[in-house]
Amino acid sequence: MRDDEPGPQGPDSGGAPRPAGPPRRQPLPDAAPEPAAEPRQETEPAPAELTGRQRLVKGLWPPRVTRAQLTVALLLFVLGLGLAIQVRSTNDTGALRGARQDDLVRILDELDDRTERLEDEKQRLEDQRTELENSSDQAEEARRQTVEKERQLGILAGNVAATGPGITVTVQDAGGTVRADMLLDAVQELRAAGAEAIQVNDVRVVAGTYLSDGSGGVNVDGNKITRPYRFKVIGNPQDLEPALNIPGGVVQTLEKEQATVVVTREEKIVVDALRPAEQPDYARSSNE
Repeated sequence: MRDDEPGPQGPDSGGAPRPAGPPRRQPLPDAAPEPAAEPRQETEPAPAELTGRQRLVKGLWPPRVTRAQLTVALLLFVLGLGLAIQVRSTNDTGALRGARQDDLVRILDELDDRTERLEDEKQRLEDQRTELENSSDQAEEARRQTVEKERQLGILAGNVAATGPGITVTVQDAGGTVRADMLLDAVQELRAAGAEAIQVNDVRVVAGTYLSDGSGGVNVDGNKITRPYRFKVIGNPQDLEPALNIPGGVVQTLEKEQATVVVTREEKIVVDALRPAEQPDYARSSNE
């Protein structure tokens, strides 16, 4: 019922009563037309719209490993390995911890015996090493002494060339008045003064050397040497030269025979005349 329409009049109203009719319906406002549906486009969800699993997968793959991560992984591996070894050692200790006292005493005795055997073996090997070293040193020293002795004997026997300080003696005998005994006196004086190697011209003088007169000169061990006579002597020059120049000695004796003697000190004398090594026919070493 509208507000401008008169209401039903009751018995007190002056109008005649009117029957009530059904209320009139007001028209509904027209609905707005729905917009046309646009075609859906397949787009990737925004990062904020990703689910938790997608974010986890995206963070783990592809893997991005840094140096710090590698260092941490290595430290964790070493730590785990150490824990595993410690657990294993603990298990082994736990096995011994649960053993009886008699078993522990037996294990300890076995360890002591094994340690003692190892110490004995170590001492034996050390003694053997020391013995080998001493034997090697003794053998090397014996070999060195043998070689040195052979060299010395070779020099004395005239089988080995020698070099060293000494003197040279040159005897000029223009008149041929120098005899073999005069040269032998010179050799004896030089030996007494400490001569270690002597060579006259091209002949090596040894312990068994002999001198004899010959036609036109002197023979040394059967080898003829001609004038002038040259001595090469190895020894201490300060002892050799005075031994020849003493009053009434070799130099004065030769000068009386109208010979000229020149003695010269040398820093290096080479005695290279050699005697052939002779093998004895009957004598043998007592060590054979």
